[in-house]
Amino acid sequence: MKRTVLPAMVCLFILFSFVTPQQTGTKAAAIERGKKVYLATCLACHQADAGGVQNMNPPLIKTKWVLGDKKALAKIVLKGLKGGEINIDGDTFSNPMPAQEGSLTNQQIADVLTYVRSSFGNSATMVTLADVAATRTRLNQPAAKTAAAPVKKAAPQKKP
Repeated sequence: MKRTVLPAMVCLFILFSFVTPQQTGTKAAAIERGKKVYLATCLACHQADAGGVQNMNPPLIKTKWVLGDKKALAKIVLKGLKGGEINIDGDTFSNPMPAQEGSLTNQQIADVLTYVRSSFGNSATMVTLADVAATRTRLNQPAAKTAAAPVKKAAPQKKP
């Protein structure tokens, strides 16, 4: 029995080592779910082609914001932007973006960011539920308490 189990395990290991998230449907499923979130939440501002609106809403096509740090991108979706905070290729985009932390789940944010990072000519890694959850947790932690300044001893007073 030991002689048949080991080769079977090796074959399964080899087989599963070639399976990627795309093949198992993980990334494909996230993209499909993310597209629905995009159409319902992001389309009005960023447009169907993700080109945005000049000087108002930034494009989501091949920018450092979309293709770069996943947690920075998740922070933007979670907390929004006040306006005038994004500069892309010399253009400043001034329209505020509302925070989505109260209206979208971590999974929805991960899915929509995976969709955006994989669509419109973009090609970047997927954003995971863990990426968004860690970002949300970090952003919602109370500010670290600063240590109190050391108490100075009063100087001895001179007696008259």
